[in-house]
This record gives sequence, C-alpha cells and structure tokens, in this order.
Amino acid sequence: MSIFPKKLSAGDEVRVLSPATSLAIISAEVREIALANLAKLNLKVTFSQNVEECDLFSSSSIASRVEDIHAAFLDPQVKAILTTIGGYNSNQLLRYLDYELIASHPKILCGYSDITALATAIYAKTGLVTYSGPHFSTFGMRHGLEYTLEAFKRCLLQEGAYSLAPAQQWSDDPWYRQQEARLFEHNQGYLVIHEGRCEGSLLGGNLCTLNLLQGTEYMPPLADRILLIEDDFESQPQTFDRDLQSLIHQPGFSQVKGMVIGRFQRASNMSHEKLEQILRTKKELDRIPLIVNADFGHTTPQFTFPIGGRARLAAEHGRVEFSILSH
Repeated sequence: MSIFPKKLSAGDEVRVLSPATSLAIISAEVREIALANLAKLNLKVTFSQNVEECDLFSSSSIASRVEDIHAAFLDPQVKAILTTIGGYNSNQLLRYLDYELIASHPKILCGYSDITALATAIYAKTGLVTYSGPHFSTFGMRHGLEYTLEAFKRCLLQEGAYSLAPAQQWSDDPWYRQQEARLFEHNQGYLVIHEGRCEGSLLGGNLCTLNLLQGTEYMPPLADRILLIEDDFESQPQTFDRDLQSLIHQPGFSQVKGMVIGRFQRASNMSHEKLEQILRTKKELDRIPLIVNADFGHTTPQFTFPIGGRARLAAEHGRVEFSILSH
C-alpha cells in the first residue's frame, strides 16, 4: 500500500541535500535564483550539513550523504527534501539507508535523473510515494520555468486529481550558462504510438538508472504500472533500445498497463522516426497505450509525477489525456 506524504503549505521548510553530485558545482547565480523562486512559493529553504562536500567525483562520501538523508527525514521542521542535482552514484547509498526510519517519518522527496535510483528504492522498501520532478538547481532558471513551477505546485502543494497538458514550448539549451539567451521552440505535444486507455500506479524516471535496480530488492514490481521513462544525452538510440528491451524482459512486464516516454535531448540523436522504429520492434508494447514526447526528464520544462501514485492514460483518435489521480 502506498504512503502519501503530507502536502507542502506556506512557510514549510524544504531541505536541500546532495545524494549524488555536490552543491559545490552549482553557481552562485543559479543558487540565488533558485532560492528566489522557492521563496515565491512561500517555502523556506535550508541546506544539509554535507551538501557542499566535494570529492574527486564531484560527490561526497557515502557516510556524509546517508547522514544528510537520515537527518532530513528525522527533522520535524523539514516537510520536503529537494535534491541538488543528479549525477551517477546515488545507488551507492541504498544498502546504508535506514528504511524503517524513513517510513516512520514520511515526507516529500523530489528529484530526477540519477535520483531515480534513490526515489524508487525508498518507494520499494517503504511504500512511501516519492516524486520525479525538479531538483533544487532546476529552480535556478531565470526564464522558462513557468510550466515546471505550476506542475510542481499542482503535485506537491495541492490536492485532487488533475490532467497534464503539454507545455507550449520546450528547450534543450545549456540554460545555466546563458540565462538571458534561452532558445525555445514550439512543442508538438504528445505523440501517439499505440492508442488505448488504462489506469495504473506510476513507476519510472530515468531509464538507465531505473535499470540499475533490476534483480535487486530495490526494484518495485511492474504489474499494474503505467511506466514513465526518459533518458539523457548519453543515451543514443542503440543504447535506449537495449535499455528498454532489458526493462521489457523483467518479470511482471506482461502486466504493465501503459507507457509514457519523455522528450529526448538533441545530443541523443534520437529522431521520432528512430524512436518509432525502436518501439514498433517490441511486440510486448503492441497491447498497451503508448505515447511519447512528454514533458519530463532532461529537457525544459518538466512536470512532477508521483512514483507510486495513480494515473489514467487515454490515447484515442489522435487525442491524449493523461491524468494524475492520486499524488
């Protein structure tokens, strides 16, 4: 059974910590803007003790990262945890976490990319719904953050079911280097590969990171899921193909209800033609509704979704409605 953490309210404290890459790599400008954007949501931001510790891998010791996670869950003043940014090594922490402690102090945990391993493991071990959504650093965008902010608020500050309409524009520029020279283009919206209707509990995030959990106690069952998957510029079409195939081979995939795929970064060299060819070679997908080009993952903007929450997907006659039912 899923455990839903309490929603955020005005004046609540949000703790920033670094389960993967250190806050030390984030510029003063991005931090300043992030703090201002979170203040507009009436949220108070604090930082974990070891958030800026930085080693040869731009991360920190396992002990320091675990200490910060436990401290955030134990602190009664902290109502939500935002991760600094992604990286490569949050799965190092999984055997060192006190899942009973976490389950006894349920609260929001939000991040994406490499944080998929941490968020999914916590959900698998405790039933606590976690959230795939913006990092603290994401809030450091000066322009183009409106959709991301509204989706974050709808999921984490408000109650009730809602639909996720596509953003009007999207971007894949290095915004943290050129805040005043953003490059946006028209968003085509959801693209339908297979039509159909389904309802199920949500699971997913960054595909190559999720796959690190295969065969472990940290991988939730796949039955009754709507899978949301995306990957970054390091995932070329051939890599995405085999990573997706690996997920399809997992026990319980035959009971997956539907799939939503996030927008690819340009450097991945994934075209819609290549993606459609990859997806149509996988006969296991023929029976489920499947849409692509959704607003989550490594491009701007992104919606927040609950790992363990429930959703409904309807893709019929070229039209799509994707609704979050419980979050």
